[in-house]
Amino acid sequence: MVLEENERLKKLVEELQEKLQNYTNPPAHKAFYEKNKEKIIKESSERLKKLTESNPEKIKEYRRTAYLHP
Repeated sequence: MVLEENERLKKLVEELQEKLQNYTNPPAHKAFYEKNKEKIIKESSERLKKLTESNPEKIKEYRRTAYLHP
């Protein structure tokens, strides 16, 4: 009974470690951003333009915060 429980828990730990590896693997994230760099830059610039049109005071606040906290 205890041995079966131990084996089951070992398998569970291995499965969870494999899943965690997907989230903590920096080279995989780096590869994603390298592949989609242009798309990410384009989307962020569009978001910034939309924010500039709708709320210019927020842009000033973002820039001031970035200036104060380099």
